[in-house]
Amino acid sequence: MIPKLRFKDDNGNDFPAWNTTVRLEEISAFITKGATPTTYGFEWQIKGIYFFRNDCIKNNIFVYGDYSYISEEANEFLKRSEIRGDDIVIAITGDIGKVGLVPSKIKKANINQHLARIRIVKNAIPYFVYSYLSSNEIQRNYRKIKTGLSMAQLNLSQVRETRIPVVSMMEQRKIAEFLMAVDRVIETRKETVVAWQKRKKGLMQKIFSQEVRFKGKDGREFPEWRKKKFLEAFEILNNSTFSRECLNYESGDVKYIHYGDVLIKFGAMVDVQNSNVPYVNKNLNCEKYAVLIAGDIVIADTAEDDTVGKTVEIINKDGKKTISGLHTIACHPKEKFASKYLGYFMNSDEYHNQLRPYMQGIKVTSISKSNIALTDILMPCFDEQQKIAECLTAIDDVINNYKETLMAWQELKKGLMQQMFI
Repeated sequence: MIPKLRFKDDNGNDFPAWNTTVRLEEISAFITKGATPTTYGFEWQIKGIYFFRNDCIKNNIFVYGDYSYISEEANEFLKRSEIRGDDIVIAITGDIGKVGLVPSKIKKANINQHLARIRIVKNAIPYFVYSYLSSNEIQRNYRKIKTGLSMAQLNLSQVRETRIPVVSMMEQRKIAEFLMAVDRVIETRKETVVAWQKRKKGLMQKIFSQEVRFKGKDGREFPEWRKKKFLEAFEILNNSTFSRECLNYESGDVKYIHYGDVLIKFGAMVDVQNSNVPYVNKNLNCEKYAVLIAGDIVIADTAEDDTVGKTVEIINKDGKKTISGLHTIACHPKEKFASKYLGYFMNSDEYHNQLRPYMQGIKVTSISKSNIALTDILMPCFDEQQKIAECLTAIDDVINNYKETLMAWQELKKGLMQQMFI
């Protein structure tokens, strides 16, 4: 391995070349995987020792995920897979190879059978090894193992045999300190984005509960808000049933709103001219499906959690032919709303809380058209709708600017790592 980006020692001299490697198990304590405590008769606890699952890692960062608690007794029984700060956890099923560095503030925790624990004990700095394991080179190697398998698995032998470059402790420390400094900047940017998102959420609660009201240019109060049942406010349109295999991002005559994109990719509004909105393949006939226009809304009626009901408002300045797909409910307003008002209102707690009693399902949550018809639509006058939309759009602009800065730092780190661990 010959990295493009190298550090020098404190005297300006080159560090030794990275000519040799060792097996990961040679610099670690015994590499092992976790287990499920209920298999051995232990119950989940309200409080106690953290117990982490595969979702504690996202984008090679430790994020806690949907953790549970176990008792001291259960943790002692599962002592072999106990983790602590500066341990490395790696996914050995599912999205195999993703890694996370356990935060130093975690003094004692445990993991399930879908994760393996790596504890660096000699000749290496944990952060350096974690960074190397999350590099493109190692992640590509793990993806090769995954390819072609119906149930992707990384066995412990493959983890233990992973080759780690032999690098002087001084250079490891310089690399770790440098990347950790970049991490601190990224974390600060993330915190800024989250803080603004919380401000927006709080303001939306006040606006749509009418705790905060806008006034006209002349200082006069706007009229009281009207309330209409869903079907009094909207006409429900027909949608297609095309799957992802019927879509592409290169070319086509018809754009397509996929429910997965509504749930994950799109915000409260989506501009159909955006490259993130796919096309329907040209060989498919779309004539019988309703064409969406600016101001229409599309509701995702199925999700894996209570995000079911997430809605996007269509922005379509150029009249691009657009249809909605499987697991969506497309609707056309029966009267004119201010642009973006519906996108914000339909995603507010004030509206979403109306949907919660009607959500059905365990693994997959859904909501029916008949139940959506029971909900109420709050309708300020048009001018107040505009002021609400303008206010929330201004906050979104701030959030998006901070997100762009965050993404720039994340890309910078990715580029640096590519040069360090090529």
